[in-house]
Amino acid sequence: MSLLSRLRCITVDVTGTLMAYKGELGDYYCMAAKSVGLPCPDYKRVHGGFKLAYQEMAKNYPCFGFAAKMPNIVWWKTCVRDSFVRAGYDYDEETFEKIFRRIYASFGSAAPYTIFPDSHPFLRWAHEKNLKVGIISNAEYRYRDVILPALGLNQGTDWDFGVFSGLEGVEKPDPRIYEIALERAGNIAPEETLHIGDSMRKDYLPAKSVGMHALLLDRFKTPDAEEWKKSGAVVLPDLEAVQNFLTTEKLTS
Repeated sequence: MSLLSRLRCITVDVTGTLMAYKGELGDYYCMAAKSVGLPCPDYKRVHGGFKLAYQEMAKNYPCFGFAAKMPNIVWWKTCVRDSFVRAGYDYDEETFEKIFRRIYASFGSAAPYTIFPDSHPFLRWAHEKNLKVGIISNAEYRYRDVILPALGLNQGTDWDFGVFSGLEGVEKPDPRIYEIALERAGNIAPEETLHIGDSMRKDYLPAKSVGMHALLLDRFKTPDAEEWKKSGAVVLPDLEAVQNFLTTEKLTS
């Protein structure tokens, strides 16, 4: 009996699984600075500043400020300002406001993202097999409302339900986000559900901990993939390989 014959639902991660970032963070910060007549910030410093600022905000106001009832735009404004300050760019309020608006608009559009060519075909195939398809992502509401639709990944045709950390107040690797997904799917049993992601810590382990099937994608040939395989995880290069695996892999239990 194939794994596919046991499934009623597939859930997928977004970034690294269905889509990827296009270009570098510095590209968008540079364009924003240039739009107000300023020189391009140093990419390396901006990237380092953003990494630290994001970690700090995620620690103090997790899930994009959900518990603190912080508006999404305020969370990002604080994060972006801190990113620039840590990188050595302390703009005056009026200048920063213009720069931030450009950055916020860019990352709320399709511009910084690219869909993997196998994503649409895989989601369509899953629906043809009468599987429910869910999204599980550590992302804010704009992924659901703006970004995914702008990329042609539409709720109702490409995916049926979504669980986004900024809307739920729970984020991966907390197993509760997977339990919410099972409820959202219509209380489908975990053993009838497969989760596909690209992180052992955030995707594979918590999904398995609630009883779901899980596998990992290694689209970028990460060195960690060998360790994933040694630990017993199924690791595949892309969604086309997943489709083949699901139709040919025989379950022994």
